[in-house]
Amino acid sequence: MMRSPLSGLLRDSVTRRRALALGALGTATTLSARYATAQSSTGINIFEGNFRPMSIAIPEFIPVTAGDVDTAHGITQIITANLQRSGLFVPVDPAAFVERITNLDAQPNFSSWRSINAQGLIVGRFSRQQSDGRFKAEFRLWDVYAAQQLGNGRQYVTAPENWRRLAHIISDAVYERVTGEKGYFDSRVVFVDETGPKDRRVKKIAIMDQDGANVRYVTGGEGIVLTPRFSPTNPAEITYMAYGPDGPCVYLRNIVSGEREIVANFPGKSFSPRFSPSGRGVIMSLQQGSNANIFVVDLASKATTRLTDTPAIDTAPCYSPDGTQICFESDRGGQQQIYVMPAAGGQARRISFGDGSYSTPVWSPRGDHIAFTQQAGGKFSIGVMKPDGSGERILTSGFHNEGPTFCPNGRVLMYFSDQLGGPGPSLFTVDIYGHEPLRVPTPNFASDPAWSPLLS
Repeated sequence: MMRSPLSGLLRDSVTRRRALALGALGTATTLSARYATAQSSTGINIFEGNFRPMSIAIPEFIPVTAGDVDTAHGITQIITANLQRSGLFVPVDPAAFVERITNLDAQPNFSSWRSINAQGLIVGRFSRQQSDGRFKAEFRLWDVYAAQQLGNGRQYVTAPENWRRLAHIISDAVYERVTGEKGYFDSRVVFVDETGPKDRRVKKIAIMDQDGANVRYVTGGEGIVLTPRFSPTNPAEITYMAYGPDGPCVYLRNIVSGEREIVANFPGKSFSPRFSPSGRGVIMSLQQGSNANIFVVDLASKATTRLTDTPAIDTAPCYSPDGTQICFESDRGGQQQIYVMPAAGGQARRISFGDGSYSTPVWSPRGDHIAFTQQAGGKFSIGVMKPDGSGERILTSGFHNEGPTFCPNGRVLMYFSDQLGGPGPSLFTVDIYGHEPLRVPTPNFASDPAWSPLLS
């Protein structure tokens, strides 16, 4: 890659059209003994990605009144789509259902569900509370072959405008009961919305549910915006880079109040901001002449600490989940590669040694892998490696791919991709085993996604 200060500093943002199906290599995982026995079908044994998705039936949620039918149907559809997109579940076609569920509290006819090869069964009910008008959803998860309920039934209540969250929260509860891991459905994604021709794109920061619904805009398209990132402790706060009158600057923004502030007034240009795990600091790159170094700003005191001091381009820093280490990209060895160093600064060690150059490193929330973009042989590939550089694995390659971001449990990634000759970039998700990517619907072109922590 060219050793241009701009291209180096913005490699995880401005070098557009580099999103790629990115999966993090998962460690071998098994379910609890209760759910993973041969007799019980409601366990998914995950071993290096070689697992069989669970067949699950999801009948329409029972509406308490005629006015509840549409919302009950919507909740059913969202749960079905969530579980199917995870790659761990295969919803049974409702046309095959033998039994019609009309009573949430009655035990299902298990033989009817076994006859259509359903291993799991989700039954639910939706209603509106008379006292305050809030929406309530209840559900039961049944192990069809063991003829038993998994855990206790649960119910959730929310304001009418947040009804979709009921479906996401239930999806997370089912995911956790079956896999033993937290889900990721009740979460949001911040990204850059792009409209207009390629040479005059209007870019806005937008936020949506992880499945592409409920898009709303945070900025109005008054300038170039890049690399938005959520706070890990406050889902209402993001940091991002924007071009202002004095060039690129890093901002904090409250997405509820709309209040915005500059992170710090540097004499140079700052790029690639990302929060510390505590949410109390922002780490970024600062251009100084033809070079760039990494700094961290304490948000309360505005005190700035310099972490690297080399005649190179150090950029795209990302903390490990425990906050003890930082991965970043640097061309100090001649071309962009990935390095890891202590969070307080100090000796950095190179961990990428494959062909070509490496960029956009991001640490998995699980702490077990670092995802990256590799450019070699005219292709952009997305891969993962362990934090010590071992176990490198390329997951997918394409014309121009970039921007990996892990979901809250580290099992799915979102990225953006701009194919050769295509009109503009789009968002995709892929599970950590590199199965077929799935497109995420957005109103316009979309890039630079970043996943929020789990809201619930």
